[in-house]
Amino acid sequence: MGRSRGGFGTKLHIAVDGLGNPVEFILTGGQEADINQGVALIGGHDPKAVIADKSYDGDNFVAAIEAGGAMAVIPPKKNRIFKREYDKHIYKERNLAERFINRIKQFRRVATRYEKTARNFLGFVHVAAIMVLLR
Repeated sequence: MGRSRGGFGTKLHIAVDGLGNPVEFILTGGQEADINQGVALIGGHDPKAVIADKSYDGDNFVAAIEAGGAMAVIPPKKNRIFKREYDKHIYKERNLAERFINRIKQFRRVATRYEKTARNFLGFVHVAAIMVLLR
């Protein structure tokens, strides 16, 4: 568990495919920035487009996406000097990831994080994801 302003906590970074099925899970401390895990989330996969929220808006990450031959669909941060264009219609598909996160949070062990170790918590996240996929 990592230390953040609210105390000890963790972040679960999830990548889903075009159907909303999970393809990658990364667990980090609560103080870890989202963009630091961006390349690891898409590594080993061949996406046509990477849809992410503003926390993944960084020149290095966008360059890594485009170097892999994919389209970066990431809205620019408010404080960005040069606003980058993105496809707003494709960006609406980001709700697939949000809906998957809400489905696994229906499992109390995932939502409240009873497990003390990251290994056990990530194991229960995988079990919850399997249960969601079996429905």
